[in-house]
Amino acid sequence: MSGRARARSRARARGQETGPPGVSGEAGAAAAIPSESELFGRGRQKGTPGAAAQEAVQHISAGFQRVKLGERGGRRCDVHDAGVNTRQAMEHVKDSKTGTTGSAIQLTANYFRIISRPQWALYQYHVDYKPQMEARRLRSALLFQHEETLGSARSFDGAILFLPNKLHNKETVLHSETRHGEKVQITVTLTNELPPTSPVCLQFYNIIFRRILRMLNMQQIGRNYYNPNDPLNIPQHRLTIWPGFSTAILQYEKSIMLNTDVSHKVLRSETVLDLMLNLRHKCGDQRFAEACAKELIGVVVLTKYNNKTYRIDDIAWDHTPTNTFKKGDAEISFMEYYKTQYSLDITDSNQALLVSHVKRMGPPGAAPPGPAMLIPEFCYLTGMTDKMRADYNIMKDLATHTRLDPERRQGRLNRFISNINDNGDAQAELNTWGLGFENQLLTLTGRVLPGERISQGSRMYEYNPWQADWSREMRGVPLISSPELTTWLLLYTRRNTNEAQALLQGLHKVTGPLGIRMDRPVMIEYEDHQESLLRALQHNVGPQVQMVVVVLPSNRKDKYDSIKKYLCVDCPTPSQCVLSRTLSKPQTIMTVATKIALQMCCKMGGELWSVEIPLKQLMIVGIDCYHDTSCGKRSIGALVASLNQGMTRWYSKCVLQDRGQEIMDGLKMALIGALKDYLKFNDCLPSRIIIYRDGVGDGMLQSVVNYEVPQIMESISSMGQDYMPKLTVVVVKKRINSRFFTQVNGKVTNPPPGTVIDVEVTRPEWYDFYIVSQAVRQGSVSPTHYNVVYDTSGLKPDHLQRLTYKLCHMYYNWQGVVRVPAPCQYAHKLAFLVGQSIHKVPSVHLDDYLFYL
Repeated sequence: MSGRARARSRARARGQETGPPGVSGEAGAAAAIPSESELFGRGRQKGTPGAAAQEAVQHISAGFQRVKLGERGGRRCDVHDAGVNTRQAMEHVKDSKTGTTGSAIQLTANYFRIISRPQWALYQYHVDYKPQMEARRLRSALLFQHEETLGSARSFDGAILFLPNKLHNKETVLHSETRHGEKVQITVTLTNELPPTSPVCLQFYNIIFRRILRMLNMQQIGRNYYNPNDPLNIPQHRLTIWPGFSTAILQYEKSIMLNTDVSHKVLRSETVLDLMLNLRHKCGDQRFAEACAKELIGVVVLTKYNNKTYRIDDIAWDHTPTNTFKKGDAEISFMEYYKTQYSLDITDSNQALLVSHVKRMGPPGAAPPGPAMLIPEFCYLTGMTDKMRADYNIMKDLATHTRLDPERRQGRLNRFISNINDNGDAQAELNTWGLGFENQLLTLTGRVLPGERISQGSRMYEYNPWQADWSREMRGVPLISSPELTTWLLLYTRRNTNEAQALLQGLHKVTGPLGIRMDRPVMIEYEDHQESLLRALQHNVGPQVQMVVVVLPSNRKDKYDSIKKYLCVDCPTPSQCVLSRTLSKPQTIMTVATKIALQMCCKMGGELWSVEIPLKQLMIVGIDCYHDTSCGKRSIGALVASLNQGMTRWYSKCVLQDRGQEIMDGLKMALIGALKDYLKFNDCLPSRIIIYRDGVGDGMLQSVVNYEVPQIMESISSMGQDYMPKLTVVVVKKRINSRFFTQVNGKVTNPPPGTVIDVEVTRPEWYDFYIVSQAVRQGSVSPTHYNVVYDTSGLKPDHLQRLTYKLCHMYYNWQGVVRVPAPCQYAHKLAFLVGQSIHKVPSVHLDDYLFYL
């Protein structure tokens, strides 16, 4: 950690009173985080009672809002983007947004319908106290003395009361008494009668369902619930997996449904203190602080004493467990607090404390919460390190537990809903509210789009639609176009001479049949250290060099980064890195050489294959972003746009932006650059632009509609006042919980590539659909969700769905169908390369090349 960072840490430590998570102190201390049961007055509150909410207005109160997206880890934005109604502005899909092309297929989906009693409604009441009662616990206790009037089913957040039944009078006056004999008048006034489809009701269903999950002894971590009592241990790797479920109840096309999917939380058996001690042993005292900051800041940890997750934002080197903080009116040390609160003994009194800035809404008008101070000894590391992900054995052992095939996944989902329906407490809770769940997964009809014919050079061929791969079919077939490679360099170390020669021989054999003319390279040997490699590049790469291939002895990131930085920024030249290990197996050298030859061809502007795109004067744009944590959380936005009719040539541009800046601010100029490049290629501007916007997080849809779409239109209009192309903006989402299954010969399996779903599980207020485009060999296939947020093109849903699927065939780094349209995948690759390795904007000389593949 730098001196400046340490100073910031100390300033924070001195400037704000801090406390361990869950402790409520003075203004600025880490705020107490009430559980949902406290918000509704069920059970006893263990911590200090929170301040009462302000006078409630006639809509949902702050306390209820706070509950709506889960306790710890919840987000203030609406993660399901409810209330963003984009379909109503599109005349051509107002009546129907379903396609017709393809053959029908029967599917099941991971959705369960909610059953409610006839004429079900939720009644909302405002509750007023005379005299005013400050503590929420006391307000709840006084109100719940009147169970005979209110009934046993109720939810109360301190100001707003929800009941499943209507009280006799619009205003009901109740009288209660405190333990000290103080008389209190409570006025309960009906303010709203909410139908089942109202946003507040949907929110309420989710709250009730979270209660049900806690009745099943499941623990909330982040947004999902896990079962700590049924852990899957992998002792050889010191890992534990908690099985669990992601759940959401929403209004879909025809009914309100529960969407649930299997989730797994990977926990490591080592604590943060274990990791810090290992780092001290490896790095010594001098580099210890810096190594800890690099390894820990940004990591999510789990505190098992309260099953909550925290993101480490800093390390307070001048704080130890012997430091004190204010709890109520008294000072207490961290050691005493954990001993009395959780019966935990801190063994190392000299360990530095971890800082987590808890993003939590406090009571209205209160000061923002200070940071939570965490004890490394009690913080368990979660998730996987890059080193663990690179370990084949770890990933293989993990996959046996987490990568469920359709049959196992469907079985686990059915058991989950059976457990809810068989649990007496859960059923009693649901019955009091007049709710229930169907005990079968949703069945629906999808469509399988016809397979595409691949055009490569003068030949056209088809592929096996179930495998969605044409690597065999394309062997020995000349490519559409490939530049002659006459001047190129091959760099290698002395110990990798054999691998370099093997690569050269492989390339010589495979390039001829593919129609690639490749001369012999200039062979350059370099010493196995970074300075020598960089020197070799500086001395040998000039303007005449078309391609640089480097054989790397290991996958050290710093070496790879220095090559890419130099050849993408300082001396713009397409480059290809390959690990010596990849070239060391004689049985795979031909396959490897083919893939490398294709990549080299692409990076120099070659065109490999295409599919038929019937629309003329069309430009397809893909946008994605990457968050570069190494440079202070900067965002890298990438834009990739097609330049020709066959979608085989692409313009690529990326921008670096500071945190908090809208990604379209920088990409406006990139879009203008793409339009100018299209004009140069075609002597005309596109008459139709379709933009696929990837990288949109939960709750960001409103921002795309209100901010990004106008920015896109502004960029287009800058090309001329009379230039008005047809525009379509589609939000692409990969991180979704929807899963679809089908039956083949009586066995539950994945649906085939090309399966489209645009009924039942889509949202009525959106013009949206799902496509299963890729095939998977293991586990359950993940569909991709497409949401058309703006459309003046008037394209039929059928045509947009087919075009989207066609574009999934055009990613040149994979001889098969990918999960998203090719420009989205290209944009992802570009943003990732810049964010991971270059940290600068690549040279403009590379804009027309796929140099980042």
